[in-house]
Amino acid sequence: MNLFTRAASTLRRPAPPTAPLAPTTPQHRSQPQHRPGQRQSAPTGLLDPALSSLTGEWIIDPAHSRLGFSVRHALVTTVRGSFLEYDSRLYFDGRDPSRSRAEIVLATGSVDTGVEQRDAHLVGRDFLDARNYPQMRFVSTTVRLVDNDVYRMTGDLTIKNVTRPVDLELTYIGHVTDAFGDERVGFDGTTTINRLEWGLSYNQKLAEGGAMVSEKVRLQFDIAAIRTTDARV
Repeated sequence: MNLFTRAASTLRRPAPPTAPLAPTTPQHRSQPQHRPGQRQSAPTGLLDPALSSLTGEWIIDPAHSRLGFSVRHALVTTVRGSFLEYDSRLYFDGRDPSRSRAEIVLATGSVDTGVEQRDAHLVGRDFLDARNYPQMRFVSTTVRLVDNDVYRMTGDLTIKNVTRPVDLELTYIGHVTDAFGDERVGFDGTTTINRLEWGLSYNQKLAEGGAMVSEKVRLQFDIAAIRTTDARV
């Protein structure tokens, strides 16, 4: 559902209802012993008690979110794109961020950079090979508060059947209740990956000696999530 209208987006496929994700029980780690004269480090972030009211299940609103990327092209320009189709299952624990979880599945064939010929190349065998690998998946493994309103989410990113860990920096933007009574929460996130580690190895060298497409890809997440109706915990 949208913020200003309940009409579904024609470009993006809303996530279907899913069974609630049960929060995971955090693993307890033994604390290092403090030695005399050793300076103890202070916590890097302070958890806002008001966030406890946000504990529960959420889904990403595709009409007001962007799961995108940017990559340097031909040394001097930046190509930006996004994935238009994805499903999500989110659990946020405002009392204990370590119990939060996220799972996002993206349709590789839904990549959109605004240039049809370029999109066709990206979904082909040189890059995402959407015919043989129709989905990309991110599943979180740990979440922790690292600064005020800033979280570090570590998870497994799977592309072309290759799974590797990544760290996301997520910033809490805010929380509102819209005109339809839906609760919404916003997060911005980013990370940078080396595409070669996931088998996206196609490249073409320039006469100047550089690569046509950079190996470094920045992933960007502008997330507006809606609380599901049965999500209050």
